[in-house]
Amino acid sequence: MILKVYTSLLLLFLVNSAWTRTVRQVYDDLGLDHWSHYTSECPQECFCPPSFPNALYCDNKGLKEIPPIPARIWYLYLQNNQIETLSEKPFVNATHLRWINLNKNKITNSGIESGVLSKMKRLLYLFLEENELEEVPAPLPVGLEQLRLARNKISRIPEGVFSHLENLTMLDLHQNSLLDSALQSDTFQGLNNLMQLNIAKNSLKKMPLSIPANTLQLFLDNNSIEVIPENYFSAIPKVTFLRLNYNKLSDDGIPPNGFNVSSILDLQLSHNQLTKIPPINAHLEHLHLDHNKIKSVNGTQICPVSIALEEDYGYYGNIPRLRYLRLDGNEIQPPIPLDIMICFRLLQAVVI
Repeated sequence: MILKVYTSLLLLFLVNSAWTRTVRQVYDDLGLDHWSHYTSECPQECFCPPSFPNALYCDNKGLKEIPPIPARIWYLYLQNNQIETLSEKPFVNATHLRWINLNKNKITNSGIESGVLSKMKRLLYLFLEENELEEVPAPLPVGLEQLRLARNKISRIPEGVFSHLENLTMLDLHQNSLLDSALQSDTFQGLNNLMQLNIAKNSLKKMPLSIPANTLQLFLDNNSIEVIPENYFSAIPKVTFLRLNYNKLSDDGIPPNGFNVSSILDLQLSHNQLTKIPPINAHLEHLHLDHNKIKSVNGTQICPVSIALEEDYGYYGNIPRLRYLRLDGNEIQPPIPLDIMICFRLLQAVVI
């Protein structure tokens, strides 16, 4: 018992010593005058970590308004509050902001003062998930790299709202109220460097128009999409990860060679209405087809290259690269057909 007490006291002493050294180091680096100013300008509702002077933590404080933000702040955490409005006043001195997290508040479009976001010239990351937005806020900072607007009530995307966001690499709009009519041919115009687009859990019945050509990851799960247009993926030649789980795709809704796209490495078509495996490309590495209506699998038919030709080329030839195949939740009975294993020699896992 005594040993445990001594051990606890020693641990507490070491932790306190380390914290004291950290604070003292920052204190010494800043100097007495600067340190006094640093502590006094920290909003009383928030926490200003001495070891991270560019960050301001105001999360989980029950705030209804945003406090004045000091000029030195780059990273601002305001999630899990009751904030309803975004006005210019708290940000007058905060001209160096790079990151704002406003997730889980009560912000509405009418509560966002006109121009307040676009004036944040250096902002790179804007998180506004789980608020009360009904449309994408505009105008936005031109330097944004990530925009997260998931779990709002967004049903409208203002014309040209993304047209100047050339640096945006990730746009998350999942779990909103978007209909096909909200996504026009020019909606995503200007997003020349977009890599990830998430429009899952909306109310789409069609594949969205004019996806930016550089998109690598396209997430469309949990919609009501029935048809893949002919040559749809030729307009997005770099798409690598494609998720279409929980839609209404049938065999008739997929054109011949619709998914036979060399760029696609991960294809997810779970929880649809397919009765057969659609043609795939030899470059595909992961295929999810669980919970469809597939009754049987013919390895010779679905093999993206001729098995005889594959034998001629040998291991180093153009053999299919499929490593993971998921087929559970269908009407397929084990065992796995031998011709599947002959075709897909790199398979590491098959779920059936």
